[in-house]
Amino acid sequence: MSSSVETLEFQAETRQLLRLVIHSIYSNKDIFLRELISNASDALDKLRLESLTDSSLIETEPDDLHISLELDKDARTLTVRDNGIGMSRDDLVDLIGTIAKSGTASLLEKIKESKDATTAENLIGQFGVGFYSAFMVADKVTLRTRRAGTDTGTQWESDGEGAYTLQPVDNLPVGTAVTLHLKPADNEDGLADYLSEWKIRQIVKQYSDFIRWPIRMATERTDAEGESTHDVDTLNSMKALWARPRTDVTQDEYNDFYQQISHDWLAPAETIHMRAEGTFEYEALLFIPSQAPFDLFARETKRGVQLYVKRVFIMGDCDALMPNYLRFVKGVVDAHDLSLNVSREILQHDRQISSVRRRLVKKVLGAIKDMQSKDAERYANVWAQFGRALKEGLVEDADNTEALLQLVSAASTHDPEKTTTLREYVERMKDGQETIYYLTGETRAMVENSPHMEAFTAKGYEVLILTDPIDEVWVDRIQAFDGHRLQSIAKGQVDLDETANDDQETDAEKSQREKDFAALLPWLTTTLSEQVKQVRLSSRLTSSAACIVGDAHDVTPTLEKMYRAMGQQLPTVKRTLELNPAHPLVTALRTAHDANADDPALAEIAELLYGSALLAEGGDLPDPARFTRLLTDRLPHAL
Repeated sequence: MSSSVETLEFQAETRQLLRLVIHSIYSNKDIFLRELISNASDALDKLRLESLTDSSLIETEPDDLHISLELDKDARTLTVRDNGIGMSRDDLVDLIGTIAKSGTASLLEKIKESKDATTAENLIGQFGVGFYSAFMVADKVTLRTRRAGTDTGTQWESDGEGAYTLQPVDNLPVGTAVTLHLKPADNEDGLADYLSEWKIRQIVKQYSDFIRWPIRMATERTDAEGESTHDVDTLNSMKALWARPRTDVTQDEYNDFYQQISHDWLAPAETIHMRAEGTFEYEALLFIPSQAPFDLFARETKRGVQLYVKRVFIMGDCDALMPNYLRFVKGVVDAHDLSLNVSREILQHDRQISSVRRRLVKKVLGAIKDMQSKDAERYANVWAQFGRALKEGLVEDADNTEALLQLVSAASTHDPEKTTTLREYVERMKDGQETIYYLTGETRAMVENSPHMEAFTAKGYEVLILTDPIDEVWVDRIQAFDGHRLQSIAKGQVDLDETANDDQETDAEKSQREKDFAALLPWLTTTLSEQVKQVRLSSRLTSSAACIVGDAHDVTPTLEKMYRAMGQQLPTVKRTLELNPAHPLVTALRTAHDANADDPALAEIAELLYGSALLAEGGDLPDPARFTRLLTDRLPHAL
């Protein structure tokens, strides 16, 4: 080794930034190894590329390019070694001796203004200081390197405080060796025992399993007789399926990989393998599961696909790449042009990431659409498992509303077992029908037995039965499908088509009934004024005595319950009570009112009539005890 040693000082601002990186920024210190392995992988990539024009640059066997991890428990050192392109003295000064060429002062100011460690870590992520993360776990770092095509190597060494040294070294192999003089393990400070083979294997498996170059480590094993054997193990699988052409990957390999990343024992329902080239290159391998996880609707559920950068694991739940309503999608996105230290904050506001997200969403929705048209049974299973989550997209994702509406499948009165798509509903609509009718409720039985359903059943109109909580929200947001308006049969006026003779008969009957009920309806409106805004005759009832109807934008009883369950109180909205003029109870009430409008029992009957209508639609009685008392008081008069 030459005695010519240079000592170079870090700039003041660089020292401040380095001190923050070492002592206070990163909460997960394991990532130092990810950074060093990634640097080694890049060096191997560069050597392979440059050797295409100059084969003499590779001094070892071309097939023996690799990364080695060397543990020395006696010296307490961990060395990350590669036989890649290496660095010259000038490279060391430019690439490692200086953390950044510009912007250091402004970054420091932002870090000082940040309120918490997470914000500071995100800022460091924007800056990029991968190599220097080694000082989080080491008191001193020694780097020895020789660039391919040169004769003399260089040693760089620093304790991460104020300076670093450089000196030439003879007889170094091509490549780079980074030796970390490790700090003692400290659980309270998040410092693991990085001399433990198990810990090193765990970090490599988590962050660097798919690096294309073999990562090797010498191991010592003791057999049952106490004899030691030495082996060299390859720690990473190197099987980045997403980087291989789809024609070279079998479905069994896809299934095995899916089970590895999802911990699901079933095969996926669909595999999506895609590659994008151009200004922003990436590969994606996505899976639609066959079965929903138990925590799909848990608030604390982590979502998002795994993000890699050049096969280096960055984060396991990158929500910037997948919207919340597709949180069930598993998989990997490997971006070529991102920094390893990219933060969640950057991802959320990056235009290229937003473009990737849009394309991934379209691919997933397109795959489900293809499933719908080509494999109805598989689509039915996917919708049964994830339809409730997909419908959240109708509220959250305006850009893909039409695509999502094409996927919607719902129960209907057309078939007691099978669901129907909106397209199939439209194809079955009666002549002259322009509206898609639906009714929301807690269960299918409750919806089917609702008084609102009676006229539609009698006249053969199909009604969608929507029982998922999210249905209460999206139907208010979506105005139409394929030019056909969506209408709740529990809101507004209903005008079902009838024959001309029926129209004439109905008009005649209506005129007479308006006269017959001219006194009762205003009296009921006044009597029930605290509960309803109007009482009117109904055209939607055939067997029930009454039903409650809301205006077009009124909150349904089911949605009102949901809000209350979340602790949100809604303002009281009065709705309309509709009466069936042909029902015996209603006609008897009219007769009794005509005979003696001042009878106090009539007000109690009116209250019972309203309460029964409220219960029939799934609403809650404001005073159940009073309703029960009124009912039990009136029942003896019917015996």
